[in-house]
Amino acid sequence: MSVLPSRFIYVCLHFLVLYFQLQESHQSSADFRFYIKNQTRDDVSRKQVRIYQLYSRTTGKHVQILGKKINANGDDGGKYALLVVETETFGSHIRIKGKESGYYICMNKNGKIIGKPNGDNQECVFVEEFLENNYTALVSAKYKGWYLGFNRKGRPKKGSKTTQTQQEVHFMKRHPKGKADPLEEFRFTTVTKRTRRARRLKPNPKTN
Repeated sequence: MSVLPSRFIYVCLHFLVLYFQLQESHQSSADFRFYIKNQTRDDVSRKQVRIYQLYSRTTGKHVQILGKKINANGDDGGKYALLVVETETFGSHIRIKGKESGYYICMNKNGKIIGKPNGDNQECVFVEEFLENNYTALVSAKYKGWYLGFNRKGRPKKGSKTTQTQQEVHFMKRHPKGKADPLEEFRFTTVTKRTRRARRLKPNPKTN
């Protein structure tokens, strides 16, 4: 009679040991996944931050972020025309913030271009499209086919009324006047109001 209770207790203890081992294994796996997730977020999703201007093909001036209001009437080197561009390490997704105002360029569900103090929303993410004519177009990452664009008066165009072939959505990256950085990875262009044609910047000859 005493043998059965002993075997029963042994079996119960055996199952308890297996149970705790499984719990420990599950916890270790969960901790590892959490670690990997955090490491990926910290090491892979790093951002590159650059400061430059966006020259508008239609106005001959630069995009400027005044706050909630955004236009393409900024002067070369103007404080509101200096843009802080946050680029993901992989891909061409960017967020554009005014260095002076601290507001981001965003596009709402109606296609209206507005400035927002927080750029975490997907409406504030644009994708760079590099065109054959040396210009760049910026299409909304959330609203496919809707581009950042400005009319001849420098006013924002509704995204729903834009296409990639329109001059209103064509921009050039430019350094502020007198602040060219030779270490930049991409090439900047300069445009004259007379021709509005892109010309590659040539290095100045060295003087002995």
